[in-house]
Amino acid sequence: MISFEIVAVDERSGARAGVIHTPHGDVETPVFMPVGTQATVKTMSPRELEEIGIQLIVSNTYHLHLRPGDDLIAEIGGIHKFMGWNRPVLTDSGGFQVYSLSDLRRVSEDGVTFRSHIDGSYITFTPERVMEIEMNIGADIIMIFDEPSPYPVPYHEAERAMELTLRWAKRAKEHKEKIGSQQALFGIVQGSVYPDLRERCAVEMVAMEFDGYAIGGLALGEPKVEMVEAIRAAVKHLPEDKPRYLMGVGYPEDIIIGVEHGVDMFDCVLPTRNARTGTVFTHRGKLVIKNAIYARDFTPLDPECDCYVCRTFTRAYIRHLFNAGEILAPRLATYHSLYFFAKFMSEMRNAIINNEFLEWKQEFLSKYRSVNIHSGG
Repeated sequence: MISFEIVAVDERSGARAGVIHTPHGDVETPVFMPVGTQATVKTMSPRELEEIGIQLIVSNTYHLHLRPGDDLIAEIGGIHKFMGWNRPVLTDSGGFQVYSLSDLRRVSEDGVTFRSHIDGSYITFTPERVMEIEMNIGADIIMIFDEPSPYPVPYHEAERAMELTLRWAKRAKEHKEKIGSQQALFGIVQGSVYPDLRERCAVEMVAMEFDGYAIGGLALGEPKVEMVEAIRAAVKHLPEDKPRYLMGVGYPEDIIIGVEHGVDMFDCVLPTRNARTGTVFTHRGKLVIKNAIYARDFTPLDPECDCYVCRTFTRAYIRHLFNAGEILAPRLATYHSLYFFAKFMSEMRNAIINNEFLEWKQEFLSKYRSVNIHSGG
């Protein structure tokens, strides 16, 4: 399983730095986890991820069950051996697909029946079946099966989904203990943007005693103020000695909000998905490298970055690669953006340890939010 150690708490903000001890190594928090849905972070090799400083990746139970199959992954000895990655892995349960594939699924008390987006066949995920699939995959940290609510959603529907998530959580934990899995299991707090539902769900989830707790169902289009209230309502009921995970939140300014409220773990497709289409993250905001203004720009993607890409290549060259349709283009852009996120989290952790989080936050955001031609607008 895992254990969690708090290293420092910033006295003025409540932001915290910690270490998650796992069977595949320690993870320093706060941490950003790239998404490797299909047992790969798109365009990146495991060696490059290690070089960048990535500590932990997120893969997906639903997609790996469909292809190549969790039985196949178990046959080789688990996801770490399958993908050649020796650091920790977390698997989402497929709960997000309950939301994202709403036109291809049917929800009942027992679970969810999906129509495969690959071949149209029908598969049923129950809380118990998901535990068995995640055990086969063999990640260090696994998630309960849940039902996130879309945004906007009426109160009664958010309450129904939240209560169903709680019932599924109980079933998942009981089945995990029955099958003897030694993986760490996280509960997921749902309740949409309704603070009272978030509080209720957090209290009941904590009573079940999971190894860590996630806050799900946010960053789905809700106003920032409602996202913050939902985070605050959940976190105040989560135990201090367990990791806290804000699912799917990836903009740097939103990660800072989460850390300030005591969250330790974050994941999102933003840096990798945006990079593949030519938008990278920099200390001055997002930069759209395909823009014509960079055709003769011989400076790095981010002059304040010391990654391999910024030390070696120019904006003009990377723009050329994108325009020429070269595979190297999304690889270089992804490498840089993931490095930016890893360094961003490391700097924030150091600021917490030095009790300088608020000063670091102000300095980072003053540059990141500045208006300049390099942000594409």
